[in-house]
Amino acid sequence: MNKREKGALTLSWIVALAFCVTQNANAMHIMEGYLPMGHCVAWGALCLPFVVYGVIRIQRIARDHRKTLLLLAMCGAYAFVLSALKIPSVTGSSSHPTGTGMGAILFGPAVMAVLGLIVLLFQALLLAHGGLTTLGANTFSMAIAGPFVSYGVYRLCQKCRVKKHVAVFLAAALGDLFTYCVTSVQLGLAHHATASIPAAIGEFMGVFALTQIPLAIIEGIVTAIVVMGMESFAKPELAELGYWRSRQAEVSR
Repeated sequence: MNKREKGALTLSWIVALAFCVTQNANAMHIMEGYLPMGHCVAWGALCLPFVVYGVIRIQRIARDHRKTLLLLAMCGAYAFVLSALKIPSVTGSSSHPTGTGMGAILFGPAVMAVLGLIVLLFQALLLAHGGLTTLGANTFSMAIAGPFVSYGVYRLCQKCRVKKHVAVFLAAALGDLFTYCVTSVQLGLAHHATASIPAAIGEFMGVFALTQIPLAIIEGIVTAIVVMGMESFAKPELAELGYWRSRQAEVSR
């Protein structure tokens, strides 16, 4: 990472910390108007460092691994299609697959912060799915928290010598579930007038669990099947990403 990239990343963290500290600390697609504006700003600021680093990572991939750009676009399209399958869950929100696990496994979680932001922006503008003021909160839950868990689970499975397709299933499914845990926290922090914050978070998690657990299992299965197909039709690109090795050294995370 050169000095300019380090400077941009450092500045983004400063902005994020400044906004998160100045906003009230009490402070899956959350709809427009369902979070206080202070929360919206704080969540958006918290996303900034991850998005900046994701842009840096994508620039490196475009420069050093151009053969994989088609896979990168496919990961973005996959996330867009799956996360657009909305099932009503709780007032002002919804349950749906996230589709971010595959990109996190192949390219790392930082890249998905950027792709997820783009996906959520287009869904808010074209499908009225989510909202512009809640874009930061939705990006943090679906495009940052979930992918980091997916990537961590996948790497842990590699170290434990779990079969690759089982690892993909677990990574995608658990990343999806964690997304909704974070969404429940976001909603609980914003809407706890008649209960304590932990109780409000627990209530939201309980409502989401009814639909999200089966959806997470389905997403894990679908992602594993898609990756199996890619192993047949995109061998050179996967090799470029170091997918066939236990430790992916060619594309650092």
